[in-house]
Amino acid sequence: MLKFIRTIDVFFQQLVQPLQPLLLLFCRVWVASAFFKSGLIKYNSWDSTLYLFEYEYQVPVLPWQWAAYTGTATELMVPIFLVLGLFTRPMAILLFGFNVIAVVSYPALWAQGFYDHQLWGMMLLVTVFWGAGKLSVDHWINQHYRNSNIIP
Repeated sequence: MLKFIRTIDVFFQQLVQPLQPLLLLFCRVWVASAFFKSGLIKYNSWDSTLYLFEYEYQVPVLPWQWAAYTGTATELMVPIFLVLGLFTRPMAILLFGFNVIAVVSYPALWAQGFYDHQLWGMMLLVTVFWGAGKLSVDHWINQHYRNSNIIP
């Protein structure tokens, strides 16, 4: 039985390992797309965004004006880094925290959008734990410096 389990495990590891970079890219692009679209909506309807941050969202610590500006900027800038796979783990951690704050700050999300935020959180944690993968600028930079024997 143990030999069978080991054989099956090795077989499936060899089967899925070539697909790992695609899965990691998929997770990064999916989450980045969701947050970038949200940032565009906030930017394109700025008066509504300010209203929501002042009266609807309950962002802890920050004044509502700061929360509106930093939240929108985060949703527009961090996804670009995530898609490129540049500073991937720090950006994924930042967006994970942002995702948690969004859920905590807007109780209305629990009724309709909580599942999405759970999914995005899990995809971000996958990115934090396994990195950007081979299809990323991070990987390219690491390979470039490793092959040129330059230690920055």
